[in-house]
Amino acid sequence: MIPANNSLVKYSTPVLVSVAGKKKDIKKKPSQTGPSGANANQSQMINQTQMQEKKETHRTEDILSQILPPKEYTLENGQLWIQTVLSTPATRTEVIQLQEDLDRKLQQRQARETGICPIREELYEQCFDELIRQITIDCRQRGLLLVRVRDEFKNQLEAYKTLYESSIAYGMRKMIDSEQKKTDMRTQIMQLERECEELSKAVDELEEKISFTKKNENEKLNNENEIHRVETEKIKQNNTKLKEELQALLEGKK
Repeated sequence: MIPANNSLVKYSTPVLVSVAGKKKDIKKKPSQTGPSGANANQSQMINQTQMQEKKETHRTEDILSQILPPKEYTLENGQLWIQTVLSTPATRTEVIQLQEDLDRKLQQRQARETGICPIREELYEQCFDELIRQITIDCRQRGLLLVRVRDEFKNQLEAYKTLYESSIAYGMRKMIDSEQKKTDMRTQIMQLERECEELSKAVDELEEKISFTKKNENEKLNNENEIHRVETEKIKQNNTKLKEELQALLEGKK
């Protein structure tokens, strides 16, 4: 079953090219003998005109095939069908119908009206290809010029897409790097906070040790001062007693 043409580009009726890998024989029509006598020259001129028109038509079809390549369909039974673009000129009604089809497809496929939208891009590309087809049939040079414009815009669009994707990738890398740096900084901050807590505990312990040492030293100093005072008092008392005894002995001798 050959799929239906859902594109805005007009295509001709599919033609069977081969059956199960074998090319289909195309029978040539027998040539008709031209009239003799006085009408020979007129008939020859008509034939030449027709041949010239056929050549122009074939040339136009060749150009259309290069601009818009034909579609190929291979069915399950091995049949190969080819569908080329339509080479008949478009009427005013068909141009109006193209605009209506474009609006209808934009609405059916729910294309966005603004911003980046692949659906809208695809439909407008099909519409532009159809306009190129119609213009090429009327004037091949204008059609080829429009193809150059189309290809240039496509190249620019691809360049912008590449630039956008590379910028997105660069932004993602930078974001990942910044997140990694944030994680490292958080880990370092937590480690420094733990070290600060440990040092604060060590300071508190040292202050308690210093306070305890000062208290012990003060108590020892007070005890030693008290012992020294008691011994001093005893020595003073002994000295006083010895002085009195010495004084008594000196007075007894007199």
